Amino acid sequence: MNTVTTRAGYVAIVGRPNVGKSTLMNALIEQKVSITSRKPQTTRHHILGIKTSSETQILFVDTPGIHSNQKRAINRYMNRAAQSVIADVDVTVMLVDRHVFTADDEMILERIQKSGCQLILAINKVDRVKQQQEILPIIAALKERVGDQHIVPISASRKENLDGLEEVIESLLPVSPFYFPPEEVTDRSEKFLVAELIREKLMRQFGEELPYATTIQLERFEAQPKVIQIDATIFVERTGQRAILIGAGGNKLKRVGIDARKDIEKLLDHQVMLRLWVKVKRGWSDDERALRSLGYGED
Repeated sequence: MNTVTTRAGYVAIVGRPNVGKSTLMNALIEQKVSITSRKPQTTRHHILGIKTSSETQILFVDTPGIHSNQKRAINRYMNRAAQSVIADVDVTVMLVDRHVFTADDEMILERIQKSGCQLILAINKVDRVKQQQEILPIIAALKERVGDQHIVPISASRKENLDGLEEVIESLLPVSPFYFPPEEVTDRSEKFLVAELIREKLMRQFGEELPYATTIQLERFEAQPKVIQIDATIFVERTGQRAILIGAGGNKLKRVGIDARKDIEKLLDHQVMLRLWVKVKRGWSDDERALRSLGYGED
């Protein structure tokens, strides 16, 4: 009787803020489990996305962007969350922009190399290169930094060469039984994903108008025969931020609710009644106790 040898392992996707980590993970597992926006630092928690084939199970961990700014408690939390992942995975995919290798990139690379973790350097957004030859000097320059480690050019948004990236990842995974049932795509609860979808709509609608001092807390998640009732509170730090978020006659908050409800209904495959409130919780993003009360540090 022939037995099939399976491989399974944890793979961290790391990089500086807004380099495309969440977009890459969503593309790799072919389902949305991590929120995205054009705004840096969208991801605050490390999120597990699961990709299972007949002989391989890859457990992707999407992390907050690592950066040198640690002035606020939430920045320190996000850096700790990302750095703790690197120490506990089998492979680290470091995502870099094709244009520039920054001081933050250098810091992240140094931490990965110190951890001893197997490294894959993925160069993102290569679809924007007019001639393929233009990518060769970029690869050569990065090769000087990482030596014999794997370098893979990709486009996360256009899903270019993701098969090539997966092949390299699979070759580095240990022989192991699967950790999760094949049908699972994330270890996160529906409630967590719902809160993240609401936060994504805030990020996308308000852009630079509203700072990062927003977080979501679900007050009610009740499945009824015909509809799922969801009540959520959006916390901000100042009264002025509350006014911006609500808008004239509540029009902006209503738009967030409509957009979020559509994605939540796709996620849950069920009709949803979503109600949103906005409250002021002063200084929550720089208060370790407040962060814990809002669910940070529970990963």
